Amino acid sequence: MPRKTMNCPNCRQAIVADIKQLFDLNVDPVAKQQLLSGTVNFTQCPHCGYQGMLATPIVYHDPEKELLLSFVPNELGLPHEEQERILGSLIKDVVNNLPQEQRKGYLFRPQTHLTLQGLVERILESDGITREMIEAQQKRLNLLQRLMNTLDQKARSEIVEQESDLIDADFFQLFSRYMQAAVMSGDETNVSRLETLQTELLEMTEYGREFKAQAEEIQTAIESLQEIGKSGLTREKLLKLVIEAPNETRLSALVSLARPAMDYSFFQLLSDRIDRARDHGRQRLIELREHLLELTTKIDEHIEARAGASRKLLEKIIQSKDTRQATLQVLPSVDEFFMQALHSGIETARKKGDLEQLGKLQEILDLIQEVSAPPPEIALIEKLLEAETEKERQEILEEHHQEITPEFLQTLSALTSEVQQSGGNLDLAERLQDLHKQIMRFSVIVDIRGK
Repeated sequence: MPRKTMNCPNCRQAIVADIKQLFDLNVDPVAKQQLLSGTVNFTQCPHCGYQGMLATPIVYHDPEKELLLSFVPNELGLPHEEQERILGSLIKDVVNNLPQEQRKGYLFRPQTHLTLQGLVERILESDGITREMIEAQQKRLNLLQRLMNTLDQKARSEIVEQESDLIDADFFQLFSRYMQAAVMSGDETNVSRLETLQTELLEMTEYGREFKAQAEEIQTAIESLQEIGKSGLTREKLLKLVIEAPNETRLSALVSLARPAMDYSFFQLLSDRIDRARDHGRQRLIELREHLLELTTKIDEHIEARAGASRKLLEKIIQSKDTRQATLQVLPSVDEFFMQALHSGIETARKKGDLEQLGKLQEILDLIQEVSAPPPEIALIEKLLEAETEKERQEILEEHHQEITPEFLQTLSALTSEVQQSGGNLDLAERLQDLHKQIMRFSVIVDIRGK
C-alpha cells in the first residue's frame, strides 16, 4: 500500500500511514476481505496515541457482479471538484486494468455512498447478506467492545451469560479479525487483553467449549497418525484408527489428514472386514464405508475446484502483458494448488520444448521464491523454538539482542495469534506464548541496561 502523509483525526499533527483507496477485485482477489475486515487504513498516531481507521476516499470494484462503488468521507471537507478528481483518477485505474471487451456501462455510473457503512452494506447485499444479518453482526461487534472495555472478570462473566446467544461462530470470526487488527497495529495492551478474553470465552461459552473440543480432537488425530507413522503408516493401521474413531470430528480429521492413503486398497481392506463381520458390527462397518466414501468425495471435489481455479489464475498471469506485475498482484492467492499447477506447467513446457512458455513460467516461479523467502524474524523465532531449555533460549537472545526490534515483536505476536486462532497445534501455541513472555522480559532487561 502507498504511504501518504495525513493529519491525525485526534491531534491534527501530520503522520505517515499506509493508505489503500482502490479495492479492485479484478487485480487483487483479497481486496474485499481487506475492506470488510476493517484492517486497512488502520493507524496509530506516534504523537497522541490515537488508534483507528483514517478517513480517505475509496473506490470498490467487483467486475463479476458489475459493482463500482465510491465513498468520500464528509469529515475531509473536500470541494466537489477535488472529490471528482480523486475518484476519477481511481476509476480510470479500474478501467485501464480491464480488457477492452470487459469495459461495460456500469463503469461510467459509479454508485456513490454517503457513509463507509453504507458502502459495506451494499457489498454484503450483493453477497445475499440481508440488513437483518448486518444488524445481528453489529450486535456482536457491540458485545465484543463491551467485553473489551469491561476490566472486571466477574462483570465480563455476567455479560457473557446474558448475551450467550450472540457468541457463536460469527462472533468468533469477528473476534479473530479484531485480534489480527490489534496485532498488526502493534497494540500489545489490547493483544494481551484479547488473549485473556479468548481464554475465558473458550471456557465459559457453549460454542467456545465446542470449538476447543474440536481443536483438541483434531490435535489428537494428528498425534495418533504421527504415532503410528513412527513405525510406518500402513492401511491396516489407518483402518484401525478410523474404525475406533470415537466421534465425527475425529473421523473427519483423520479422513482429511490421511486422504491419499484412503485409496482402492484401503476400501478393499474395509470391504474384507465387512465380509467377516456379523450382525450389528457388520451394519456399522457398512455405514462407515458409505460415510467414508461421502467424505472422501467431498474432499476430492474441493481439491479439484481449487486446482481448477489455480490453473485459471496461472493462465491469466501467462496471458498478461507484464508477467511480473500480474504475479505480484495475485501473491495473496498463491497456495500449494497454484504451485502444483505452476510446476506441472513447467514440466509440460519442457517436454514440448516451448521455450517462450517455459520462460514465463520460470519467471513466475523465481519471483514467488524471491518474495516468499522467510524474513530474518521468522528464522530467529524458529531457532528459539528449537532450543530445548529456557537457558538455551536466553543465550540465543543474548547473541541476537540487536535483532529484538519492535518489528520482531510484532511478527512474533502475529504468529502467536495466527496459531491460536487456527486451534490446530495447541502445543505450538503454548510454546509461542511462553517464548513471547520470555522475550518481553528480556526486552525490559535490555532497556534497563541501556539506561
